[in-house]
Amino acid sequence: MHKNAIVSFKGTQNIQAEIQLTGSKSECNRALIIKSLSKNLVKVENLSNAADTVTLNAILSDLDTYENDSTIEKTVDVGPAGTAMRFLSAYLSAKNGNFLLTGTERMKQRPIGILADALKQIGADISYAEQEGFPPLTINGPLEQTSSHIKIKGDISSQYISALLMLAPTLKQGLTLEIVGELTSKPYVEMTLAMLAECGIAHEWNENLITIQHQAFKPSTLIVEPDWSAASYWYSIVALAKEAKISLPHLRDKSLQGDSQIKSIMQIFGLSTTKTENGIAFEKNQAIKDTDKVLDLKTCPDLAQTIVVVAAALGLNMAFTGLETLKIKETDRVAALQNELAKIGVKLNEDNLIYTLDCAGLNFPKKVSFATYEDHRMAMAFAPLALLIEELEIEDYNVVEKSYPYFWEDLKKVGFEVEPLSAL
Repeated sequence: MHKNAIVSFKGTQNIQAEIQLTGSKSECNRALIIKSLSKNLVKVENLSNAADTVTLNAILSDLDTYENDSTIEKTVDVGPAGTAMRFLSAYLSAKNGNFLLTGTERMKQRPIGILADALKQIGADISYAEQEGFPPLTINGPLEQTSSHIKIKGDISSQYISALLMLAPTLKQGLTLEIVGELTSKPYVEMTLAMLAECGIAHEWNENLITIQHQAFKPSTLIVEPDWSAASYWYSIVALAKEAKISLPHLRDKSLQGDSQIKSIMQIFGLSTTKTENGIAFEKNQAIKDTDKVLDLKTCPDLAQTIVVVAAALGLNMAFTGLETLKIKETDRVAALQNELAKIGVKLNEDNLIYTLDCAGLNFPKKVSFATYEDHRMAMAFAPLALLIEELEIEDYNVVEKSYPYFWEDLKKVGFEVEPLSAL
């Protein structure tokens, strides 16, 4: 049963707060796979309480109890956890046993064929239990490696590439990935390689070739940084508030997370970020600038909804590119943005991979109900509009549990009111 909530802002016009964010889902999910592949030589600290991470941790812990049992036949259900689906596709292909890897109905609509085909190139026994190219997957492991070289397109989900890279050191022949075309979401691949390096796994990256030899993990500890994706919603609050300064402890000035680019992107909207003793702080103290340039978001697609909504709410007819992967996320995020922005009179027009806002009809009704499409980022991207809309209804508001379970509680700390409605 889904529940909606009414979100309104009753706080002061000068928001001042320190918010402790949950651990990065992107880092946590990589860390958990690395830990399991290392046979627990690698330890993980500051795990996120995000639903996706909780799900993956539980699955891996359960699978560890069946270690070296080649007779295991098991259904592994990731629910709506897309990262888990991609990472486990590779992980299970090398594990003893016969597995059915499945998820929600929406997960069954999200393509997995490129990754499955890449795994089959190196000897994995993978087939489709239902629709060709989509979950559920039937995986019979462990794979008997037949090749150490894979060609894979660079403009697909970086999670496919990360899944292969994490598996690489455990393969007897190692692995070379040949990236075909431009690599989108490059920071996420760099994050994966940096975390592997922390655990003793070396790599070579020459032009479009990434090579990881067969090698052992070393005993080590991965300490997960707070989530920069979650930080982006606080940047949007500051951008839309009359006055605000937010402090976020423990975020690193030099982060592995590609979404730390939010610091520089939000300068467009007049925000500046400073380093503090224990993290960062940001406030709006400059003029809006550079809105006539096409903003390329291909290296940080998870920030797109936040940035597009802020630009729309500020009435800026900005243009964006690099949004191609948004169409295969939890929902078709481009279509979802177009649908929901229309409720405040804004159009998001697509022309040859350039997406341009038309804010000529921008208006803020007293009450608006925004759909979330089972997508946590839709809920969190639109919630800050309660600063401008008297009564904002968020459908299925608990969807935020996927990545930021305490989002609504944190909003209350700065003057937002969140009133759940009866279940639908």
